[in-house]
Amino acid sequence: MGLACGSFASRHAKGKAIMVAADELRFPGAMAVGDELSVYVELLRQGRTSLRLKAEGVARERDGDRETLVAMGEFTFVALDNDDRPRTIAAEEVTHG
Repeated sequence: MGLACGSFASRHAKGKAIMVAADELRFPGAMAVGDELSVYVELLRQGRTSLRLKAEGVARERDGDRETLVAMGEFTFVALDNDDRPRTIAAEEVTHG
């Protein structure tokens, strides 16, 4: 989940981002060998230099379509500049129409 959130954070911040916190980690289900794992990431909050993300790991059984929530958590990332200092994340443009 941390890797998936890191990929999301880097794309969203358009550059380097580092994980500074992982909170509320829960593992409500279990996977079996051969199950497929999908990780879904959602932006919860964007600050001036940071992102708060929610991740959910969903297992799909190897030989079927049954899906089970197996992991979840919240992750905080900070965008970094070339000197590894926090940098401002550009606000997203919102288009209505």
